[in-house]
Amino acid sequence: MQIERNDNVFVITMQREENRFNPDHLDELEEALSEVEAAEDRAAAVITGEGKFFSNGLDLDWMGSAPEGGAQENVERTQRLMARILTFPTGIVAAINGHCFAAGAMMALACDARMMRADRGFFCLPEVDIYMQFTPGMRSLITARLDARTAHESMLTGRRFGGEEAAQRGIVDAAVPEDEVLPAAIERAKLFAGKDPATVAGIKQGVYADVVEALHQPLFA
Repeated sequence: MQIERNDNVFVITMQREENRFNPDHLDELEEALSEVEAAEDRAAAVITGEGKFFSNGLDLDWMGSAPEGGAQENVERTQRLMARILTFPTGIVAAINGHCFAAGAMMALACDARMMRADRGFFCLPEVDIYMQFTPGMRSLITARLDARTAHESMLTGRRFGGEEAAQRGIVDAAVPEDEVLPAAIERAKLFAGKDPATVAGIKQGVYADVVEALHQPLFA
């Protein structure tokens, strides 16, 4: 994980190839968010990846060999991360540099805005094709952030959306050339910088209260 400052924006770069969610990667993301949250100058943030992937979702290989209860905890921690990003006390923009799949796509949806590469990479919710159902929290996040038609199609077909179509469908805010993804995300993040953290968090918590509650539910009560 790399964290850099660009004026009043932190740039958090995930550096684990496919950036799949497992305990080590979640630890790194949580620490990075805590660093942003601790900044006294009310800086905003951008989350991005490197190479072909923004994030390819849950680390199913790790979960398949995890100790008893580890797979469930990994999913629940990932959902708590989504809830944290959704209600973060400053703005967070996703700079989608490459493939953005499954829980990685949901993390991007939890951000305040999304900039995506236009020419390569897909946004996709492939759960239907890998025999996985959406948890109540994941479903709530998706339907809160996408229009009804796009959410329905995304979840039931596993359709892959390229950058330009994702922008047309409102999945992302803009699709731009590869070398403009990060600069565009930084410029968008600057719009959120400098706001009062308590006010920002309070607005987000009010808007997304039901989603946050669902994301914090245990998978099996």
